[in-house]
Amino acid sequence: MQRHLSRTDNLIHQFDTVLRTLQPQAVRPDRPSPATADILDEPMDERERRHAQGLMRINHTGEVCAQALYQGQGFTATLPQLRHRMDQAAREELDHLAWCEERLQELGGRPSQLNPLFYVASFGMGAAAGVIGDSLSLGFLAATEEQVGKHLDEHMRDLPQGDHRSRAVLKQIAIDEAHHAQLAREAGGSRFPTVVKWGMGKLAKVMTKSVYRL
Repeated sequence: MQRHLSRTDNLIHQFDTVLRTLQPQAVRPDRPSPATADILDEPMDERERRHAQGLMRINHTGEVCAQALYQGQGFTATLPQLRHRMDQAAREELDHLAWCEERLQELGGRPSQLNPLFYVASFGMGAAAGVIGDSLSLGFLAATEEQVGKHLDEHMRDLPQGDHRSRAVLKQIAIDEAHHAQLAREAGGSRFPTVVKWGMGKLAKVMTKSVYRL
């Protein structure tokens, strides 16, 4: 029999998730990294390595934001099945978070110092969307995942040619994100106008420029 969680239980769960998301090396993925032992990088010079670090730092922060978004939406969603779906997707996002952090370490990089700020902002947006309604919440989720997919495609093209391990990680993340977007639409997510998606893309650009070095 499934135990019903009280609001206090949910708050404790949310706090635990925040700590695991923002604390380095606190997340343990359910799935192994797509950058398997048989995928080897070609030699990269210092400029290429630093560029790869910056791109993977952006993707790591993107996963911090995704985790916060799902948690915020799941916290305010009205339908139990929707909260369950948000929790399932959030667990997959934790895999992405761990994979990006592991790859950052391999490259000699570190997570962004701005992650706490972006976590709070993303949680607030997710919670607000959930309060307005489940259809809008799911539509916002689908639109966000579409934007993430575009950034992942750009990064896979922009990575140094010899960085095969980062590219393998991003390829699997892109597959998962496309699946999340499809599930959100099938669950009744409203379709956002093109102009709204354009605005979301512009905001994402602000995040990527600030996180690339910080």
